[in-house]
Amino acid sequence: MVTPLVWQTRTWELPGGVLELAETPEAGVAREVLEETGIHVEVDELIGVYKNTTRGIVALVFRCKSSGGSERTSSESTAVSWLTPEEVSERMSEVFAIRLLDALDGNGPHVRSHDGKQLLAR
Repeated sequence: MVTPLVWQTRTWELPGGVLELAETPEAGVAREVLEETGIHVEVDELIGVYKNTTRGIVALVFRCKSSGGSERTSSESTAVSWLTPEEVSERMSEVFAIRLLDALDGNGPHVRSHDGKQLLAR
């Protein structure tokens, strides 16, 4: 098992969201994961920076370690599941799957851009 993923709007995605004004990225990661999955995490390191060029959104992705809690859904998720890398590639869209696969490869941090559907060539 690799990561808790949440089912949102008919697709599997990593937990995430928008930082509050005075919140550090690490605190925001821990808060969002807990809110969406019920799982407490310790934030480890920055894995990559991912830009959606169509919407102008930049996502920071961090590697985390589970430190407690129990899986549950929320108003932002209708399912929580742990998937292997193979399942991630099968069930997630390319632009979301690459974030998790980048976290596992140990070669980051990565910087990637996408159009919301496909990765763009560098």
